[in-house]
Amino acid sequence: MDRSSVPEPNIVFDPKHYICHRATEPLQLDGRLDKSFWVHAPWTDEFVDIEGDLKPLPFKQTRVKMLWDDEYFYFGAEMEEEQIWATLTERDSVIFYDNDFEIFIDPDGDTHNYYEFEMNAFNTIWDLLLPKPYRDGGPPINGWDIRGIRTAVHIDGEVNNPNAVNKGWSIEVAMPWSVLKECAPEGRMPQHGEYWRVNFSRVEWRTEVKDGQYVKMINPDTNTPYPEYNWVWSPQGIINMHYPEMWGFVVFAGEGQPAPSFQLPQDELIKWELRKIYYRQRQHFASHGRYASSLSELAREEVWRIEPVIETTSGSFLLSAKSHDGQQWIRIQEDGKVWRE
Repeated sequence: MDRSSVPEPNIVFDPKHYICHRATEPLQLDGRLDKSFWVHAPWTDEFVDIEGDLKPLPFKQTRVKMLWDDEYFYFGAEMEEEQIWATLTERDSVIFYDNDFEIFIDPDGDTHNYYEFEMNAFNTIWDLLLPKPYRDGGPPINGWDIRGIRTAVHIDGEVNNPNAVNKGWSIEVAMPWSVLKECAPEGRMPQHGEYWRVNFSRVEWRTEVKDGQYVKMINPDTNTPYPEYNWVWSPQGIINMHYPEMWGFVVFAGEGQPAPSFQLPQDELIKWELRKIYYRQRQHFASHGRYASSLSELAREEVWRIEPVIETTSGSFLLSAKSHDGQQWIRIQEDGKVWRE
């Protein structure tokens, strides 16, 4: 078990949300979003920096659409880009070494057993399963594949040609429920009104043209490429996508039923309060070699909204708080997993 310190996101807890409607026709994948399949799917808000208001807004637009039916969870993303390039052609390469688009899905919101997907302008993909976030000692399972996934890229311009008139690139992804439901509640696809935790990331490197090719710009102070930009749908408050508790809420709307509304559930706020104590417990262990047995050791200056039950051993802790209706316990443990019982 990794008991290193876990930094807290520097952001107010207010994840984005999206109402995902049912698709009304089959998807003919070509990477274009200007067709009838996507007409009734709203756009997400434009992407922001991964740290939120701590950094300037992205200087290139990114936005996403989502739909679903009985077979697939559909994603369409549009990225403004005048420098369209890619290098990686082998599946399960580390795609974010190129400019890329990424999808993260946690079906049951426990921050464990979630999916990551990345693709570049060549339509090369990387799909992996995370049993736990890296901060909690979770190694990625690179051999895991989304069997039956369908993807396509449309290039408005030309890849790897600095002389082309480039406007951007767009992608379409159809992920089958037959795979996604593996980590879902009750092992099934979602139903009307239910939500999954989802986020998106766009990695953008600083590039320049040398000898007729795009190359990453080198920082003369370090002799390495400048750090990439990380632009996301729902900001993380930290430069780390592997904080699933910060991802957005995608609410699924059933066919022929009134579109569900969304208000952040009270139990999600209780989870967040427990999560903040989890951060503090991990920091406390890193500093003192033990977990705190009382909230007073962790409180700092704020007033906690809950009064959790804290149980500790020499190498573990369990935090518990009553659900909003008082009928269940919501719990979180030292490896970050959160659940109710």
